[in-house]
Amino acid sequence: MPQKILVIDDDENTLWLVGTLLQHHNFDVVKSASASAGLQVVRDQAPDLVLLDVMMPEIDGWEVCRRIRETSAVPIIFITAKSSVKDVVKGLEIGGDDYVVKPFDNHELLARIRTQLRRGTVERGADELVFADGDLRINFHTREVTVYGRLVELTPKEFTLLSVLARNAGRVLTRSELITQTWGPEYGEANESLKLYIHYLRKKIERDPNRPEFVLTSRGVGYRFANR
Repeated sequence: MPQKILVIDDDENTLWLVGTLLQHHNFDVVKSASASAGLQVVRDQAPDLVLLDVMMPEIDGWEVCRRIRETSAVPIIFITAKSSVKDVVKGLEIGGDDYVVKPFDNHELLARIRTQLRRGTVERGADELVFADGDLRINFHTREVTVYGRLVELTPKEFTLLSVLARNAGRVLTRSELITQTWGPEYGEANESLKLYIHYLRKKIERDPNRPEFVLTSRGVGYRFANR
């Protein structure tokens, strides 16, 4: 069965161009020219991935993303003309999985879509992982993380990073592996971003972030999640 992609954009030309591209590559495409209609499709049809414009008249893409994230972990890729670093960071922080600036290269867009779909398949493996006799629980279905009996709130990117580490517990992951699996292959040099998110993650899940028990550093290589 072909994977279903929802395209939400008020520009009819973009809907036609993206829809035609995806159909040519054997995806099942649902097109929505309004934010409210797109949100209804997410609720009713559970697409495998959402391509989302930002600048829409009724409800902007930022708010659409926030509403989707209230009920769904579906991969979201922003496709927009808003190209500033501030906008890219905002899109990723509020729950987007990737950010593509218009005009885009068709091959690049397809590569990013396939990366997110593969990542979603991996994350749909086990519904829950439990570490340290229940001190840390990660529920991939609800995207809830419980640490020492306390529910902690992670941003979408923090949760993705934790997911990659936890699903490879006991194995050292290089920095490039973590960046590729968390952000995508096009972010290959994002070492400073990785360090920052490791810092954020440790503050939220470690008893003492300066003496981590779960997210361990393998000096000169990368990081390892303690399999205990």
